This record gives sequence, C-alpha cells and structure tokens, in this order.
Amino acid sequence: MRLISSLVVSLTTAALLVGCSDISSPKENMVELELFSNKAENIATYESMIERFEEQHPNIRINLYAPPDAETLLRTRLVKNDMPDMLAIAGNALYRELVSVDMLVNYEGEPMLDPIQPAYLQTISDLEGSEKKGIHGVPFAANANTMIYNKTKLKELGEDVPKTWDEFIQLLQKAKAVGEIPIYFTFQDSWTTMPAWNSLAGNLQPKQFADKKTNKEVTFQGTHQEVAEKLLQLKDYGHDRMFGIGYNDGNREFSQGKGVFYSQGNWAIPELLKLNPELDLGVFAMPVTNDPTKNKLVSGIDVLFATLKESKHPEEAKQFISFMMEEQQQQQYMEEQSAFSVRKDVISDDPIMEGIQDNFTEGKISSFPDHFYPAGMGAQNMIQEFLYQGNISKLLKDLDREWDQIQLRY
Repeated sequence: MRLISSLVVSLTTAALLVGCSDISSPKENMVELELFSNKAENIATYESMIERFEEQHPNIRINLYAPPDAETLLRTRLVKNDMPDMLAIAGNALYRELVSVDMLVNYEGEPMLDPIQPAYLQTISDLEGSEKKGIHGVPFAANANTMIYNKTKLKELGEDVPKTWDEFIQLLQKAKAVGEIPIYFTFQDSWTTMPAWNSLAGNLQPKQFADKKTNKEVTFQGTHQEVAEKLLQLKDYGHDRMFGIGYNDGNREFSQGKGVFYSQGNWAIPELLKLNPELDLGVFAMPVTNDPTKNKLVSGIDVLFATLKESKHPEEAKQFISFMMEEQQQQQYMEEQSAFSVRKDVISDDPIMEGIQDNFTEGKISSFPDHFYPAGMGAQNMIQEFLYQGNISKLLKDLDREWDQIQLRY
C-alpha cells in the first residue's frame, strides 16, 4: 500500500486531467477489451491483426486506444482508478512501477512464453526486480541499439565492419583523415545521446547494476569511468554542428550521404530509406571492448503485453495476447515495423540487418541500461551536458545524486 500511495502521489503532480478512451457500449454476449498502446507508429499494423483476431473470436471486441503522450495519460488514469484491460507498452520504468504495485496479471508458466528468447525473459525478470516473482509482461517486439553505416562509404574506405574498439577507433581516424564525417551525431535532442551511451554502458557496467545501485552496492563514479571516457572519445569523430542538429535533421543529412556511421537504433532505418530509397545501409553492434566475444548487441523490449488484474475479462485478454505471439503476427509486425521478433524461431532476413543476425541467433544480447534508471531521473539531459562540457567527474556525481534523490522519495 505504501508503494501504491507513493506512486499515486508522484503521478498526480505529473499529469493533467484528460478524458479517457472512447469505448462503445458493450453489446449483448460480446466481451469488449480496451488495449492501451503507447505507440502511434504501429496503429495500422495492430488494427489489421485485431481484425483477424476478431474474425477468429467473434464474441470478443478489441478497442485499440493509442493516444499522444500515452504514458502521462496512463498515469492520470491510474490516479482516477480508470485503467484499461490490457497494455501494450515498452519494457521500461513505467512497466517496473506497475509491477511493483502489483497491478498486472502473472503469466509465468503460460505456453505463450515458451518460444521467446531467454534474453528477453531475463530482461523482464530484471525489470521486475529480484523481490518480484513471476512474469507479468509478455515480450512482443524488440528494438536494437545499432551503429548504422553507409555501405558505399565503408567500401570506399576499403574497410570492413570493425570487431573491436581499437579497430573502430582506427576506422574513425581513417575516415576523418580523408575528409569524411566519421559519425554523424545529432546532440540537439538530448535523447539522441543515449544510443552511444547505452551501447557502452550496456557492455561495460557491472551485471545487475540497477539493483546494486539502488542497494548502494555500486555507484556511477565507481563503475562508469570507462563508459564516460569512451563516449567522450567518440565525440572527437563527430562534426562541427553536432549540438545544433536534431534527430529529424540528422536523418535527412545522413540519408544524403553525410557521415559514414550513424549512432541510432533500428527505428531510424525506415525514415532514412523513406528519405533516400537508394541508400545502401548496414548495421552492427558497436564494439566497445577489444574482446569480440564480450561485445553484445544492446536490445530491448519495444512492446510487451500485460493485463490489468482489475480487468473483468482476463481469459479473453490471455486469448488475445496468445494470438499476438503466434508466428504469423510476429512476422507481420517485424516486416511492417522494421522491428525484431522476440521469438527464437522468427529471425529477420532483411539484408540491412544481416550484421546483427548472429546476435539474435546466438543470444549475444544485453539490455538497454537506461530502461532500468528511475523514472524522471533525466539521465539524457545530464549526458548531453557532459558531452558539451566534457567533465567526467561532474557527470558521474550528478548521475549518482539524481538516482539517490529519486529513491529517497519512495
């Protein structure tokens, strides 16, 4: 109860009162479920899947609701005790909060979890924390933190994809020497500093860092010196306007041939190809150590499904989630959303993704570190400031202080 009270208090200050979903009155013998989604990009894909589900289950209607600023609205509805039946959200701090206050159905042991990559089930377990038992979110789609590259330019440099940190730095130096922009950074938006930070921290920080940090067993100052140093080193291979270029402008510039590498996730690829369909792209997991066996792809849960315990129709909700986990739906979502399947048996054959296929088949995957940072910490703003000022000591102290202060509120 204390956790619920703390969460409600913190949410009240963050939210405005907003109207709720528009759900039509239930028809006789018809079960209606509200599916609340935090993504607008996949609405059309969801709608076609829902139509297929409803054809197979004529007594169930799924009302998809994907509003702008969805997480703020969901927090507001939590305060008003007006939660939907099902959620389609990312595996992040919000999910962790909902699990911590025991609001979600436990799906541990359900057959629909069997085909899922163990790495993503481990991510769910890590998000929930060691004190929580069960699996309360069903991973559905994954994303990946990649280094996107211009294949044509890499070929002109006479180089292959680097396997170690030293090879990567040497390649960046070579690109700079011939007048190329080695990495096209876009630091005007603070969140775009996170792909590089996550690639480094996801491989270099201690295991279970978040739990250990919360338990005061580790600090950023004691464990993230190398992360900060290497991030600062990468900045040397950016361009003169990196703090004045945002994500959308960066997509346009890179699509027009500026830069050999682009530090972004797979989510940027559809936009790059929309801007320039002729662009020859590849991706790889940025090598952050000189031991190739220790360099993992940072991949997270872009979408998971969960059912609220208060739903009056948990069995129907489970039927829908089970349907969404089937191979046909997984293939469709992956193709239409340029996402990665969480199923062990559904691997992308997109040639752009060739450079990270082994990471999925071999399970060489690490989680997004910032998905475990406390909500509201604002790490991206501190990292953006650090990249501008270059003060490692200040960054690490700031990260420790903000994390600890948030913990004191609960």
